[in-house]
Amino acid sequence: MIPMETSVHPPIRSFRLRRRRLSPERMELYRERSVRWSLPADVLLDWSTVFPTIAAPIDVVLDIGFGGGEALVALAAQRPTEAIVGVEVHTTGVARVLETIDLAGWQHVRVVEDDVLVLLPRVPAKSLAGVRLFFPDPWPKNKQRHRRIARADVVPQFVDRLRVGGTLHIATDIADYAEQVAQLCADDSRLRGGVVARPEWRPVTKFETRGLAEGRQPIDLIYERVS
Repeated sequence: MIPMETSVHPPIRSFRLRRRRLSPERMELYRERSVRWSLPADVLLDWSTVFPTIAAPIDVVLDIGFGGGEALVALAAQRPTEAIVGVEVHTTGVARVLETIDLAGWQHVRVVEDDVLVLLPRVPAKSLAGVRLFFPDPWPKNKQRHRRIARADVVPQFVDRLRVGGTLHIATDIADYAEQVAQLCADDSRLRGGVVARPEWRPVTKFETRGLAEGRQPIDLIYERVS
């Protein structure tokens, strides 16, 4: 993994910081586990080096904004041959996932505690089997929408890093967010797909549960890179 220079123009952040302190005991464990199971966001990634125990070709999935880690952990348990890189900025969620990785001894999951927009330039082109983005920060106000992660300057970056046959899966319970995703993906000739019935395999997250309680219905959009 080769260190890379950082951009002098930091990207527009797509998240709200919600820092919570860990207890001293949990913080010590978190630091120890980070050394073993985390990846830095400022190096050029080589998947065969990151996942040396997985036979090539490696199916690497980027799981962006995994929150408390419910979906990531469930899918990692179900799919031991799928290499997962979880990206999250909130320490408590990262700590939970690191704990699970450590206790399970998983070799197919790694974590990046940073903004995905910092990480993306380090992900090789056409190297991902999938990008998952479940219930991203909705930024509902008009003046906030430029902060949405699924936006015109970011979605093409996801597609650039998908191999042909790879999939982009976005789930949201905000109707105009789904419309925005659908339009952006329709504008990219490399993609085919659209709204699908909720996949039975997609785990329910706490954000989805909260939305259902408030009367919002989840919308899943899945696109395949075809060229």
